[in-house]
Amino acid sequence: EAMRTTVSQALGVLQDQELKKPEHTDERVARLKKIADSRFDYGEMAKRSLGGQWDKLKERERQEFVDLFTEFLTATYVEKMHSYSGEEVTFLTERIEGDHAEVKSIMVGKKTELPMDYRLIKKGDDWKVYDVVIDGISLAQNYRRQFAAILRSSSYEQFVQMLREKIAQFNVKTKSSESSMSSH
Repeated sequence: EAMRTTVSQALGVLQDQELKKPEHTDERVARLKKIADSRFDYGEMAKRSLGGQWDKLKERERQEFVDLFTEFLTATYVEKMHSYSGEEVTFLTERIEGDHAEVKSIMVGKKTELPMDYRLIKKGDDWKVYDVVIDGISLAQNYRRQFAAILRSSSYEQFVQMLREKIAQFNVKTKSSESSMSSH
């Protein structure tokens, strides 16, 4: 039910014709971010994505990384949001084991079907997403592999700087695609 609510709220924003107008892009992004923020545990996602490096970080560095990772994830999804074209989500099954759950769903488009499984952890009375498995590929494991490869050849400071630059590139690209949309 938690995932059904979150996904239907997000689809509601994505399908809103008024919010699709270029001048409403910021509001659309803000609404989607608010929906995601209430369901996703960015701290847990960041920790799992960083793997063994997490244990080496001071508390201040951990908080900084969680903030950067959240920004990185948001920027990635804002870019994907622009390519939304009416896909619907069907929920298939759920499996609960103690404080962990997995909800299997499928995103159905005109030409494609994309399996999306949400891994959740119970925090208080609420279920929070800590990983998304898209077409069999775990987001957390995928980032952990990428991040580990970068960290093998650079310092943590260089890695954080690369992440900042990547976020800046996303933001520039998003802004330029918005302005090109509004000029058409």
